[in-house]
Amino acid sequence: MDKIEHIGIAVKNLEEGIRRYEQLLQTPCYKTETVEREHVITAFFKVGESKIELLQATDERSPIFNFIEKRGEGLHHIAYEVADILFEMQRFKAEGYRLLNEEPKKGADNKWVCFVHPKDTHGVLMELVQ
Repeated sequence: MDKIEHIGIAVKNLEEGIRRYEQLLQTPCYKTETVEREHVITAFFKVGESKIELLQATDERSPIFNFIEKRGEGLHHIAYEVADILFEMQRFKAEGYRLLNEEPKKGADNKWVCFVHPKDTHGVLMELVQ
């Protein structure tokens, strides 16, 4: 794993979240993006070499909607940048970790992503990003 690529934070209201994080981080939101496949709208902030990603559900089919219903707003996942997502997925499977998707899928920024089950990572959803 190369670095923490971003930290994902689930929010109910993206506009309110953007205002708050622009104030907290003292930096503007540099990009918003809709990820239709996941039923989310995202907003990104640069913090050093990493990013903060705010995620708002677009409808009830979104994993973010379900997350907020169960746990409320807050830390959703930590994403790690990898050079070879297929290699890392095979490595994780061989070591007994459960992947939430068997094949990489396109996420924000048109990057390949895969999620590791939070029960295998001490309650923190892990995202691999290439």
